[in-house]
Amino acid sequence: MTSSTINKFPMTKEGFERMRAELDKLKKEKPTIIQAISDARDHGDLSENAEYHTARERLGFIEGRIMEVEHKLSHAEVIDVHSLSGDVVMFGATVTLNMLSDDGGEAEYIYKIVGECEADVSQQLISSNSPLGSALIGKKVGEYVEVVVPNGEKLYKIVKIEFK
Repeated sequence: MTSSTINKFPMTKEGFERMRAELDKLKKEKPTIIQAISDARDHGDLSENAEYHTARERLGFIEGRIMEVEHKLSHAEVIDVHSLSGDVVMFGATVTLNMLSDDGGEAEYIYKIVGECEADVSQQLISSNSPLGSALIGKKVGEYVEVVVPNGEKLYKIVKIEFK
């Protein structure tokens, strides 16, 4: 595989730093888990040793996650959102939306458009590849977007676009 065929992972600088911090935390936790496995072995019969099996599962998860995070960081395309501007929604934009309901009511939402690796709806970070994220890309203030969700369709009006 050549370097030109390797997919890049677009992410914000903040997302890159969060991912690097996660990697550091996982690498610091790994020796503790290895020690727990060693201690569990010292207790004899491993077939009925719950601590041993739990520690082995945790070690497997940590090793897999370390490999995944290292891969994403090594192929990250870090985008400085603060250097972006414009009047259309694009990667890195923070978008204020009004969701219009059938009964005429409105609810305000604020989302930042980020890469898949750092998306976290609970933190108002949505992937540019998500249904809402991809519907917003290229739109301007005042435009409407309709998004199909599991329980129907939602209509949003773009109120504000910022790069912060």
